[in-house]
Amino acid sequence: MHDLNGIRSKFDPLLDYYEHMRLIKRQSVDAPVVMGTVKITLVPVPKNKSVSVFVFESRGKKLVYVPCDCVPFPTDEILRGMDILVIGNTVISDVLKNGRKLSSEHPLRKEPHSFEGVLGIRERLGIGCVVITHIEEDWGKTYDDYVALEKQHVNVQFALGGLTIEL
Repeated sequence: MHDLNGIRSKFDPLLDYYEHMRLIKRQSVDAPVVMGTVKITLVPVPKNKSVSVFVFESRGKKLVYVPCDCVPFPTDEILRGMDILVIGNTVISDVLKNGRKLSSEHPLRKEPHSFEGVLGIRERLGIGCVVITHIEEDWGKTYDDYVALEKQHVNVQFALGGLTIEL
């Protein structure tokens, strides 16, 4: 909560404004949250930043949402055997837009997962399906490039605007 409250305008924390307008109600989460038939568990990413992975469980199914800045990937037991992994900000190849090559020492290699790394996480944790989202234009891939990659890898999808996922 301290980190979230640090997101500020020049006047005050942004969340103060949203709470004052009764658009949100802040509360720290230190245990799973249940909303109807959905249980949501936050799993911290083991690093200095305050980043969490979100585990959604309902009716015996499990979807895990992994936002940006989730390197290294957590090893929590709750992440095993998920049905769907939705993971953001993944470097899809070493060749970027306009043919620019991404060296192994490039700073981008420290934050986002590589495509191969995501496939390794999938195998290690026994994940059913992977959906890669937050696809960056900088990677220089076209829709056809992503369709071709989907055909090469079973149960790997690339999210486009308006994607709906059902468990």
